Amino acid sequence: MGRGKEPDMELARRYIRFVDGTNRIIGKFVMYGIFVMMGILLWSSISKTFFLPSLWTLEMAQFAMVAYYMLGGPYSIQMGSNVRMDLFYGEWSNRRKSQIDAITVLFLITYLGFLLWGGIDSTLYSFKYGGERSPTAWRPYLWPIKVIMVTGIFLMLLQAISELLKDILRLRGEKYPREELN
Repeated sequence: MGRGKEPDMELARRYIRFVDGTNRIIGKFVMYGIFVMMGILLWSSISKTFFLPSLWTLEMAQFAMVAYYMLGGPYSIQMGSNVRMDLFYGEWSNRRKSQIDAITVLFLITYLGFLLWGGIDSTLYSFKYGGERSPTAWRPYLWPIKVIMVTGIFLMLLQAISELLKDILRLRGEKYPREELN
């Protein structure tokens, strides 16, 4: 506010800093999950070759991949690493990019809202019936991975709102970088 900015936009800038900072910390931590998956799959290969095969390895690797993807997604959006159709986008001005991004992120926010609603409903179902279990031979409880998924979707929704606010700030003439610095 001491910078001559409007109070409502200062609130937006604080939101952006908080959400981006939170997702950056989580994303940098979760990116090492690739080594967890590698370790699980390496153990799977070793156990199948030299011992009895482990029942848990394939499903646990899938759970680790879901956690890696869902919790790393918001950081990926923040860094601009998401897939984009670059046929026209790359040639547009920053203002035009912000206009299109502000429109398309509204669709993402809507999609994530419905996904979050369904995820919460599915997670509550897992808790309600004494712990829903996977139909595999290992039969792990599904609520832990569902909680991770709902958390990831929620963080992605927060990051999408942050991206919308960044686009609005850019359209108002502020020099907001397209991706955050590491």
